[in-house]
Amino acid sequence: MDSRINLLKTLSEINGPSGYEEEVRNFMREALDPLVDQIDVDQMGSIIGRLGVEDNPRIMLSAHMDELGLMVRYITEEGYLKIHPLGGWLDQAIVNQRWIILTDKGTVPGITGIKTIHVMKAEDRKKVFDRDSLFIDIGAKNREDVIKNYGIRPGDAIVPDSKFGLLGDGDLLLGKAWDDRVGLAVMIEVLRRIAKSEVTIDKTIYFVATVQEEIGLRGAKTSSYAVSPDIAINLEAGVAADFPGMNNDESQERLGLGPTVFLHDSSMIPNIKLRKFVMEVAENEKIPIQFNVLNGYGQDGAEAQRSRSGTPAINIAVPTRYLHSHNGVISMSDFDQTVQLITALMQKMNSDEIKNIRQFV
Repeated sequence: MDSRINLLKTLSEINGPSGYEEEVRNFMREALDPLVDQIDVDQMGSIIGRLGVEDNPRIMLSAHMDELGLMVRYITEEGYLKIHPLGGWLDQAIVNQRWIILTDKGTVPGITGIKTIHVMKAEDRKKVFDRDSLFIDIGAKNREDVIKNYGIRPGDAIVPDSKFGLLGDGDLLLGKAWDDRVGLAVMIEVLRRIAKSEVTIDKTIYFVATVQEEIGLRGAKTSSYAVSPDIAINLEAGVAADFPGMNNDESQERLGLGPTVFLHDSSMIPNIKLRKFVMEVAENEKIPIQFNVLNGYGQDGAEAQRSRSGTPAINIAVPTRYLHSHNGVISMSDFDQTVQLITALMQKMNSDEIKNIRQFV
């Protein structure tokens, strides 16, 4: 298997919902450590890798490790697991899906049960099942069985049970957790390309893998204060609108048309000078880019932007279909072009350009 595809497969299949990122953190630390000059983990659990000397102007390249998941709220006397969402789930995306419960003893498979249509009232067939009515069935006999034999307790994390695969002619990749494992993969590939070069002669690049983005950008807040960047570039999974039911008023990006530069989301408007620099580099390098203006969404770049006295920041994403569900789809060509763009930005953003972007007068 191609090394890039293998990287994406591995990152997609790792389990790490918000607050339970240890498996992802271990992988990222192993991937970054040989290529950076220093690596640390802050008290929230975010990884901060430094390439270059500390005294230079600082660029922070960030992506979050956590994925959407659930938590065991409590266990019924009959042995079913009641659940609490970790991140922004649609209730209908939770119903009748397979899950993996992460326990101290290992993993346990389960499924969110659903009442059969044969006994459902006609008026109920069109309703969305409220998450408070949902439960996970692990095949246990009762509550004591769940705790004693399965090792499951309230507070244990739950992740989608989804496998990686290829669609179509192989350019499309199917998997869970592209939000934001695709950003982590971009980060690793960029670091591999520039680690042995001289791009950090007059700047320092911080490679930051954050935690708990899906429940409030929490890791980005602490890591942004720790790094105190002069420029922040956040890597994310985008919101593709190239399938039935989506339209341009909801989202404007498409798979196969290159990385997306976010012009607006509910958490941030990017710095105008930084946005212009990104567009100029993309044009000069002949890298296709697209733009998106969203009413909702939120991402780690917003915390970097408002940290300390403020930081010029921008969000660049790999377009993704079916975000915040068990299975998403990305394009390998979009991934490669995103890596190409971020690498070029790291190569061309010198200390003078950083100073210019940071000045408003």
